[in-house]
Amino acid sequence: MKLAGRSAIITGASLGLGAEIAGHFATEGAALMLCARNAAELEAQRARLAVAHPKARIVTHRADVAIPADVDALFAAAATAFGRLDIVVNNAGVYGPMGSIDTIDWDEWVQAIAINLHGLVYCSRKAVEAFKPHRYGKIINLSGGGATNPLPGISAYAASKAAVVRFTETLALEVKEFGIDVNAVAPGALATRLTDQLVAAGPDRVGATLHERMSRLAQDGGTPLGVGASLCVYLASAESDGLTGRLIAAQWDPWPFGEDIKAKIDQSDIYTLRRIVPGDRGEPWDKK
Repeated sequence: MKLAGRSAIITGASLGLGAEIAGHFATEGAALMLCARNAAELEAQRARLAVAHPKARIVTHRADVAIPADVDALFAAAATAFGRLDIVVNNAGVYGPMGSIDTIDWDEWVQAIAINLHGLVYCSRKAVEAFKPHRYGKIINLSGGGATNPLPGISAYAASKAAVVRFTETLALEVKEFGIDVNAVAPGALATRLTDQLVAAGPDRVGATLHERMSRLAQDGGTPLGVGASLCVYLASAESDGLTGRLIAAQWDPWPFGEDIKAKIDQSDIYTLRRIVPGDRGEPWDKK
């Protein structure tokens, strides 16, 4: 029971990876506040978890993370339900409009940024307010392949996910003295409802390369959701204390890390976003 006695808010918790994270957290003993935009889907998820985890404390609150007033109400509800909040998992996200930047609906592009970035930042702001008095807390931000690879055709997603990682690195330094760990998770290539949306969009809108890759992913099943969810459990637990400001790949990185490895990570730029210079690729024209 790695999360026994801890309480958590999970956004985007009604379906897909968010639902999987909620299930893993319930298994590990956390009290849960589940958030999503669709109240019916949210209640269905609560009911499923109640059957699977009859002793777990699970409450829900419908909210749109892109609306600050909704987020204020969400955190107020968590304070009422739990008293103390320990963990916030910022999982809510969308792909946004699909197509070239000159053809997509601009309002949809802006809305995707509002959900994926503004909503995550505002939830993190509220989390810091809740954590500081206790000088402890865990913020886990879902990022992914959009942070480390260009994704033509879904530029709002790619831009927002890259911004999430740099925000994670920055916030981690701001709050380190308060014992608050902030990390980003790359959960692997997932076969979810978002994947189905990319496949349905077609190669003309998202490009032949991405469409072919997502089609194969939908057929093969992709990375199991439990891999990313298990990493979130680790990052939410005391076992990861002191690991902060990093983008951890659930499928590829050798977590959990021992204390000696965590100390080395803390003194390096390992698991961060950095610019590649010519010398990194064996080219001779670096400035001396």
